[in-house]
Amino acid sequence: MIRRILKGSAGLLFTLTILAIVIYIATAPQRPAPGAASAIWLEDGHYSVGTKEHVFIDEYRTTNENRGFPGKPTRSFQTWIWYPENNEEEHPLIIHSHGIISQGNELANVAERLASHGYVVAAANYPLTSGSTEGGANANDVVNQPADVSFLIDSMVSLSGDDKPFNGTIDPNRIGLSGFSLGGLTTVLATYHPRWRDPRVSAAISIAGPINSFTSRFYDTTDIPFLGVYGTADALIDYQTNGQIIPDRVKNSTLVTIEGGSHLGFLALADPAFRFMHNPDTIGCQGVLAALDQGTEEVYISIGTE
Repeated sequence: MIRRILKGSAGLLFTLTILAIVIYIATAPQRPAPGAASAIWLEDGHYSVGTKEHVFIDEYRTTNENRGFPGKPTRSFQTWIWYPENNEEEHPLIIHSHGIISQGNELANVAERLASHGYVVAAANYPLTSGSTEGGANANDVVNQPADVSFLIDSMVSLSGDDKPFNGTIDPNRIGLSGFSLGGLTTVLATYHPRWRDPRVSAAISIAGPINSFTSRFYDTTDIPFLGVYGTADALIDYQTNGQIIPDRVKNSTLVTIEGGSHLGFLALADPAFRFMHNPDTIGCQGVLAALDQGTEEVYISIGTE
């Protein structure tokens, strides 16, 4: 009797496993048609990709106290670096900023693709907004992250000796920023803020980042190319009030709209973990709200709106 039950359970488990595999394959994202522009953009470059982790320490700026955890006299950045191997040329540099309660390697798949085309990509855990923050991620520290971006640019440009994993040099005229969610706001601040912007930035990308608190005047500090990538089903960063407004509010900008795209769907971890959910943002809302528990009024007073 027990043997029959075990055999029946094994058969049911096998059937469910096969069914899950079939559904997983059937729900996979549709690949662009061969020869389409999107297909060409998604092709790997001809360079093999190397990776390295490095810790940069800014000894001249402090880390604030956070929910009972004491502050620190420096700011430390665990950093992931992706680079093209066996390339002696000058490389464009991308500094990527992660989202709240996330980490620097959240879009490792994108960084690897860029590195295969000759880019050097660096992405760090910010001191108080990553998922590993003591006391929990605190979005209020975003006001310090534009200076963190400038520090990371300085650090990457000055790498030498055994600390420098790539051949060739960084091209100072081709430095770009990318950012996801709160990292998108960091990118916007480091690109456009009248006091905090880094003039070395020559292109910027915001992926599902909040930008609607700033008027068009705020974006007049530079006319570099700006790309916004937003999903219409984003439950955290509303598409209509953040993505759709980009062409009219930001000069020299382009908007890429992902129909049905959610917020967490941009992350590499979203596939396959969240594929069977209607909208994975329902999971992310609680974590983000916890990181905003102290409100953002003081943050935007510090930033300004224009």
